[in-house]
Amino acid sequence: MYDPAAYSIDLNQWPNVKVTPPGPESERLHGRASAIMKGLSGQVRLFPVVFSEGRGCTLTDVDGNRYIDFSSGIYVTTLGHCHPKVSEAVAKWAGRLMNAHDFTTPVKVELLEKLLEVLPKGYGGVQLYDSGTTAVEAALRTCRAATGKHEFISCFMDFHGKSGHAVSLARMNSFYGPTRAPGFYMVPRPDTYRPWWTRTDGSLDTEKYLEFYDEFIKEGTTGQIAAFVLEPIQGWGGTIMPPDDFFGKLRKFCDERKILLVADEVLTSMGRTGKYLCMEHWDVVPDVVTLGKGFGNGFPVTAMVVKEQYADAVDKISASTSYGGNPMACAAALACIEVIEEEGLLAHATELGQYFTKRMTDWVKKYAIVGDTRCKGCLMGVELVKDKNTKEPFDEAGKMVYQKAFTKGLAWIPAGHILRMSPPIIMPMDVAAKAMDIIEEAIAETQKELGY
Repeated sequence: MYDPAAYSIDLNQWPNVKVTPPGPESERLHGRASAIMKGLSGQVRLFPVVFSEGRGCTLTDVDGNRYIDFSSGIYVTTLGHCHPKVSEAVAKWAGRLMNAHDFTTPVKVELLEKLLEVLPKGYGGVQLYDSGTTAVEAALRTCRAATGKHEFISCFMDFHGKSGHAVSLARMNSFYGPTRAPGFYMVPRPDTYRPWWTRTDGSLDTEKYLEFYDEFIKEGTTGQIAAFVLEPIQGWGGTIMPPDDFFGKLRKFCDERKILLVADEVLTSMGRTGKYLCMEHWDVVPDVVTLGKGFGNGFPVTAMVVKEQYADAVDKISASTSYGGNPMACAAALACIEVIEEEGLLAHATELGQYFTKRMTDWVKKYAIVGDTRCKGCLMGVELVKDKNTKEPFDEAGKMVYQKAFTKGLAWIPAGHILRMSPPIIMPMDVAAKAMDIIEEAIAETQKELGY
């Protein structure tokens, strides 16, 4: 049973912005780091504060400013910062055995058995990694080994990682290389706010997407499709939710054509949406699934999990890595699963999602610049537009809302015109309400300043 007392904070003290961020100490330290560290995220460029401490759903920067964390790092610290059980588990193995390559260790056995216990029935092969990208790359190799086929289909605006083939599953630019890797194709996916195909009543027509997929495979590929790879809910793309009939129909579509279904759940798994796997919301079991981010609550541990009938394929791809499955990583992941179970956090994440959904229900009517809101568990998005009819993205408004809320003490994630939110699933309701107050204030202020 969830106990809010374990994570409660004094809302007279949190958030508390003493110095307009980034403060002088943040600027000093960030200046030293950025002179050497390159390739910083847009999040850091927009708000280069330097954090020094995190506890539960709070963060503190080096200037003493206190924030509510509404991003979980970047969808990572699902159980909040420095959860005692996770920290103690990592510390135990850090002082006992840090790495034994892919040899079996007691804590690895416990994790593997526990993982198959909490995931949907049917899985029987696991390999552990240290990054989501690596898990995705392994999934692709496994699909090729399992099917003897070599091509892949993914979706517009999906994100699957930053190495060669993972990049080829997503939007390309000139920095990634001159072209997509051979055999990688992209198709549109259903977006209920921005549908490509609709019925006569204006509702999204899932069947038209599937008809396009069928025609595209016939006309645009060699027909050797090993797998259809996609995120259950798009993260980088802006928390894009599928219509409820999509994944069930896609599962049937893939089965009929002997195409494997791969769900990249690096972002959406381990309680983020109120389930261990987001795909459980639609009663669909992917053939291959990747886990990450909240899997270790900040410790770099990820996994590729396959259905039992494809487990032998994993043995064919030289699947092991230097760091994957090390004792510290296994301890962190095992502790996370135990915390979710012991504290009833799947139910609490669901309750938070119900609150967030209700809180945002009237925002589209209330604010001229809010085009759409969406939520599943503790994964949310708010889309800002210049005009509700044209749905033209409003990047300037997104930047302003992000910075205003951050200045008020909310640490979260920018994404152009889409506000992305992923609070820790341990967050008490009163803290969640305070965070939503800050966001709504920032939207209202931005709208007024932009003349709406």
